[in-house]
Order: sequence, then structure tokens, then C-alpha cells
Amino acid sequence: MSAVERDECCAVVLLSGGLDSATTLAWARREGYRCYCLSVDYGQRHRVELDAARKLATQFQAQAHKIVRIDLSVFGGSALTDLRIDVPEDGVQPGIPLTYVPARNTILLSLALGWAEVLGASDIFVGANAVDYSGYPDCRPAYLHAFEVMANLATKAAVEGKKLSIRAPLVDLSKADIIRLAASLNVPLRETVSCYQPDALGQACGRCDACRIRQAGFVSAGRADPTRYINAST
Repeated sequence: MSAVERDECCAVVLLSGGLDSATTLAWARREGYRCYCLSVDYGQRHRVELDAARKLATQFQAQAHKIVRIDLSVFGGSALTDLRIDVPEDGVQPGIPLTYVPARNTILLSLALGWAEVLGASDIFVGANAVDYSGYPDCRPAYLHAFEVMANLATKAAVEGKKLSIRAPLVDLSKADIIRLAASLNVPLRETVSCYQPDALGQACGRCDACRIRQAGFVSAGRADPTRYINAST
């Protein structure tokens, strides 16, 4: 297939290995998309999430799964890419947190855009959420719309009339709703990695913003939390 042939059933899915991206992949598969999963090792301290991504891509029968390495730790500026900056553990606070990685979603979406054009994919799926999240500016609907506009200005396929959509099916859902949706789609919740500082086995710290948001989501959803926590009894 050439880059100018658009395949309406083909999609690139950004897959981190976390709850939101796993649910997005499962949603896309339910909708009948042939999914090409893209994970990025960008120098994050929680790169054990990539092990979860590999398992999820296999479970949901991805057509292919690529892991691209781009080392954003050379820039730093985030608790996720600079080991000199501690991951906050004092609860979710107003404003943009230290775990924000400058331009991360722009970089990840750009990589997905390049692969999508080569594949002739009609859609790029991303697990962005603008309800229960840590205040990242690149998770907002306005940003995702702006990227879609840019993508359809910047690619040969779009200029030739074969436009591409940025899909974020979870963007308006609460974390509790995402958890309920994930359960209905048979996402292995226990195996997804949301924690910003898990151990080598992928067990969560239970203290960082991502863990707190996830924990609150399970409480709100009225479901038992199957997350593997460090020092937990089970």
C-alpha cells in the first residue's frame, strides 16, 4: 500500500502500557480497526510500562507493535525524565505538575503521524483525558483538534484529499468511567502501569499523582482495585 492510499479500517494507536492507552486500544479493536501500536521509550523513569505495552499489543492482536526510542532526558525539565527532580507525592495540586514532559504529546503524535501516513491509516488513537488528569495542557480537546488541523496541512496524503483524524475516545470520561469501560472491554487492569515511579516488576508506589488518580477512580467506579502495589500483601 502506498502512502496516498487511505485505509479506513487501519489505525495507529499510541500505547504507553497505562490504563488509558490500553482502554483506547481495546476500544479501537472493538470498533473494528486493525491497530498498529506505537510505544515510545523517551527516557521516562517508568519505562517498565513498555513491558505492559508489549503484552497489551499481543493480547489485543495488534497488526504490529513498534517501540521507538527518543531520549527526552537530554532536555530534562520533568520529574519523569530528570532523576534529579523528585516525583511529587503530596497529592494532586492545582496547576501544571512537575511530571509534565515538555512537548511530549506533540512528539508522540508526530511519530504516530509519520507511521500513519506510511501505512495509509485513517486514524490515530491516543488515550488523552481532560477530566481526571494531572493538568497537562497537551491532553485538552483544543490541543488535539489543533494537532489534527496541523496534520492535515502537513502531510502529502492530506494535501491529496485523504485526511486523517486524531481520535481520543476517553477525552471526556472520568477515571471511574474509563475503568468501567476498560472492564467491559476485558482490559487486564492489573497489568496496566500508570505509576510514575513503579519498581522493576511494574508494581505501583501508591503515592504519586497517577496512582492517586487511579485509586480514586476505582473507588468512584465501585470496583476493587487490582493494581499491584509495592509492599502490598497480594
